[in-house]
Amino acid sequence: MFVYLDNSSTTRQYDAVTELMCRYMSLDYGNPSSLHRMGITAEKALKEARKQVSSVLEAKDDEIFFTSGGTEADNMAIFGVAKARRRRGNKIITSAVEHPAVLECVNRLEKEGFVVARLAVDREGLISLEELRRELDRNTILVSVMQVNNEVGAIQPIREIVGIVKKYNKENGADILVHTDAVQALGKMAVNTGADLISLSGHKIHGPKGIGVLYIKKGIFIDPLIFGGGQERTVRSGTENVPAIAGFGLACRTAYEDLDARTETMNRARERLSAAIRANIPDAVINGPQVPQCICCGILNVSFPGIRGEVLLHTLEQADIYVSTGSACSSHHKGESHVLRAMGLSPKMIEGTIRFSFNEFITEKEIDYVAEILAQSVLKIRKLGSFR
Repeated sequence: MFVYLDNSSTTRQYDAVTELMCRYMSLDYGNPSSLHRMGITAEKALKEARKQVSSVLEAKDDEIFFTSGGTEADNMAIFGVAKARRRRGNKIITSAVEHPAVLECVNRLEKEGFVVARLAVDREGLISLEELRRELDRNTILVSVMQVNNEVGAIQPIREIVGIVKKYNKENGADILVHTDAVQALGKMAVNTGADLISLSGHKIHGPKGIGVLYIKKGIFIDPLIFGGGQERTVRSGTENVPAIAGFGLACRTAYEDLDARTETMNRARERLSAAIRANIPDAVINGPQVPQCICCGILNVSFPGIRGEVLLHTLEQADIYVSTGSACSSHHKGESHVLRAMGLSPKMIEGTIRFSFNEFITEKEIDYVAEILAQSVLKIRKLGSFR
């Protein structure tokens, strides 16, 4: 049996998405800037995709800007705001558990003289709203906190963060913006959180790789990172990737059709595997929030004491079960997970951690197979370890 449980890294495209993309690669392949019929057809595809994404965000079509992915969207938001608003202040507030696409940006800005406040998280991976309130000041220009953590699935209180920042702005005559990386939230919950800037990615929701979106609320201006022909209303120049954009739009529309049923499938799978691990491997530790409303249905992060996660990953792979040891987006970086470290896990526990991430097609039979092989694999690895 083949079971893919690494959906937070990437997903298999919907068949309809692949078919639509092929059409724009082989038949309607015009440049949307061209004035002839093929160009106009391509331009219509962009408009349709923009409308499909904006409907998910409950936004205006002209607030949607296509990028090459979630990483570029995060970079555009953070560097764009920093450069546009540097005269107003130079402080950025973020969290200690952000995706590297955010953390590496603020690290670079810090070297350029910006002040960066990194909010700590508790044992469940959640920030403190009180700490956020303490960090806000007249020098702050941006708060960037992810909606769903990509390693442990913790759901940060973005609506509350937006409310706190708006209240501070109103009371102090400030103009602090809120950005959220909603890449892992898309397709699993509502992403219309009220944030001023929102980053999205296509390949986490059965769409294509190499395509993303930055939502920018009307009236907010950021400095572009890429200059050229003025596409995307000069915010992001470069000939648009029409096949990927069309595919992303369709994936968005599909993912939010009957969203409750799709997320319920993932919730059941998560709970079923979680219960089996607790029953069969009692010393395993499930990381992240324990309250249902604070944990994303798509992610289950588990530490197995006395085991190296990489060894367990490859043992499961031999049984055609595919999982992750953490964030695939930073898999080439050596060292322990910064997320689990910030949550207070010991190096040994971090070393033995596996992330299971689900999709809407997972079955109970597949989960039961994974639970059985997982228990056997943990026992096998521990027995082998006893002879070293």
